[in-house]
Amino acid sequence: MTYDQYEEIEEAEQKPFNYAYFKRVLRYTRPYRKQFGIVMTVMVLSSMMRLAEPYLLRTAVDVGVTGGNLKVLNIISVALLAFQLFGALSDHIRVRILSRTGQGILFDLRQELFDHLQWLSLRFYDGRPVGRIMSRVTSDVEAINDLINNSLVTVVSQVVSLVGIIVVMFALNVRLALMGFIVLPGMIYIVARLRPAMEGAWRNVRKANSNISTNLNESITGIRVSQAFRREKLNIIKFGALNDDYFNTFMRAIKIEVLFWPMVDIFALAGNCLVLWMGARLVIQDQLSIGYILAFTDYLWRFWEPINAISRVYSRVLSAMASAERIFEYLDTQPEIEEAPDAVTLPPIQGDVRLENVTFRYTDGDKDVLHDISLHITPGQTVALVGPTGAGKTSIINLLMRFYDPQQGRVLVDGYDVRDVRLASLRSQMALVLQDSFLFSGTVAENILYGSADATMEDVVRVSKAVQVDKFVQQLENGYETEVNERGGRLSVGQRQLVCFARALLRDPRILILDEATSSVDTQTESIIQEAMHTLLEGRTAFIIAHRLSTIRRADRIFVIEDGRIVEEGQHEELLALGGHYASLYQRQFSAWEAEEIKLPPVKAPEPADEVPSEGELGAALA
Repeated sequence: MTYDQYEEIEEAEQKPFNYAYFKRVLRYTRPYRKQFGIVMTVMVLSSMMRLAEPYLLRTAVDVGVTGGNLKVLNIISVALLAFQLFGALSDHIRVRILSRTGQGILFDLRQELFDHLQWLSLRFYDGRPVGRIMSRVTSDVEAINDLINNSLVTVVSQVVSLVGIIVVMFALNVRLALMGFIVLPGMIYIVARLRPAMEGAWRNVRKANSNISTNLNESITGIRVSQAFRREKLNIIKFGALNDDYFNTFMRAIKIEVLFWPMVDIFALAGNCLVLWMGARLVIQDQLSIGYILAFTDYLWRFWEPINAISRVYSRVLSAMASAERIFEYLDTQPEIEEAPDAVTLPPIQGDVRLENVTFRYTDGDKDVLHDISLHITPGQTVALVGPTGAGKTSIINLLMRFYDPQQGRVLVDGYDVRDVRLASLRSQMALVLQDSFLFSGTVAENILYGSADATMEDVVRVSKAVQVDKFVQQLENGYETEVNERGGRLSVGQRQLVCFARALLRDPRILILDEATSSVDTQTESIIQEAMHTLLEGRTAFIIAHRLSTIRRADRIFVIEDGRIVEEGQHEELLALGGHYASLYQRQFSAWEAEEIKLPPVKAPEPADEVPSEGELGAALA
C-alpha cells in the first residue's frame, strides 16, 4: 500500500467532534474521580479569587489612592498577595495530581491497547505497517492523555472564569458590557471561516509526520537489505522528500495560525478600545470613577483569556478525537480467530492431522489459495510440502495452527476440529520454526525459554546440546546469559536458527513445523542441524516446507502442491519413478547435490552453491 493510500485512510479518520467517543474517553477517568475532584475544586476556587482582583483594584484606586486611605491600600496589597500565593499553591497541587493521574491513565489505555493487539488475528497485521501500529500505542495515546489531563481541566476552569466574568461585568454596568461584547459577532465569523482551514492544515502535519515514522521504521528494519542493494542514496532522497513534505505542511499550518490568532486579538483589542472610549466619557461626566473603568477593562481583558484558551483547547480536542477514533478502531476490532463458547481443552495429542475438503482464501474477493485440499497424516510421520512460491504450502500450516480459518472444509487434529478446541491447548502442543529466525531482545537462555516458562536451565542446556547450540554458546563471554540484542543481531544467521531449533525442541511438541527453517543456513550449519534432526523429529508428526534434499528424501510422504492443489504425493523414490512434477524438479535442481552425496563422478555443471535453492528458485523450476 502506498503512502498516498495511507494518507487517504488517515484523512478518512480525521472527523469532527464525536460525543460518543468523548464519553468513551471519559470512562478512563473513573478510577481517578477523587483526584480530578480535588483538582477541579482547587482550580474553581482559584478562578473565583481571581475574579475579585479587579474589584480590589477599583477599591485601591478610588478609595486608597484618590481618597488617600493607606489602610485600605495595605489591606488590599495583603489580599492580592494572598490571592497570588493561593494561585501558586493551586498550580502546584494541579501539576502534582495531574502528573500522577496522567501517567495512570496513560498506563491504563496503553496497556489495554497493547493487550488487545496481542490477541488480534494475523489478518489484522496483513498490510498494516508497524510504524502505523506503533503510532497508535504511542502518539495517539499521548493525545488522549493530553485531552483528559490538560484540555478538560482547562475547559472547566476557564468556563467557570468566563461565566463569573460575564456576570460581574453585567452587574457592574450593562452599557459597558454590551459595548465590550459588540465585537463578538465579528470574532465568531473569523473563527468560523479560518478555523476549518487551520484544523485541516494541522491534520496534514500529523499525516506527514506519520508518513515519516512509517518510512523510518521500514528503513531501519530493512537496513541490511538497503545496504546490500546500495539503496542508501535513494532512501535518503525518499526520506528527504517526506521530510520536505512535513516542513511544507507545517509552514502552511503556521501561516494560517499566525493569521488566525492575531485576528482574534485585534477584535479583543477593539472591544477594549470601545469600553475605554465609552468609559472615558462617563468619567468626564462624573457618572463613573477611574477605578471603576480600570476594573471593568481588567474584567474585559480577562474575558478574552478564557475565550482564547478554550479556542486553543478546541483544536486539541479535535486532534484527540481523531486519535480516539483510531485507537477505538483497533480496540473495537475483534479477533477473527476466536474460541467457540463451548470450546474444549485439547487433551495430549498423538499428532494425527487431517484436512477434509479445505478451501481457503486470505481475503474475501481474492482467488482461493487452497482448492478442496484433503490429506491425512498419521502420528509420527514426517511430511514434506514442496512446490512453487504461492502454491499454498504455508497456508496449510497457517490453517493447522489456526492462524486463519478455512472458508470451507475442516482441519482436524486427533479427530478434533481445531475450531472447537481452546487455542492455548492446541498451540501449546505444536512448535514452529520459520525461515526468519526471529529472536527477541534478551539473553540466549531467555530466547530458548520463550514459550516454555516452566522449563529450567537444566532443560535449556539439555536441548541446546541436542541441537548443538551449546557449542557456540560456550564461546560467548556470558554463555547462556549473553545478550543477543534486537532481533538476535549479535548472532549469525545459523546461530539464530539453531537457537530457534532449541526453542522448538524445549516445548517437546507433538506436531513440529519447519517452514523453510534451514534455507538461511550455510552447508556446515546445515550438517550440524541434520545431525540433530533425528532427535528433533523422533516420535513427532512433522511438516517440513522447502527443506533440504536430505530431509526430502527421508520424508515419509511428500506432497507436491501447485496452484493450491495437491498434484502428487508419495515417497521420494515413488515420485521419481512417476516422472511427473517432483521428478522434473528433482532432475533440474537436486541432481548435482545427490551426485555429490553418493559420490558419483562430477557432472559438467556449475559448482554447487553452498545452499540449496530458495523456494522461489524451486517455484521457477516447477513453473
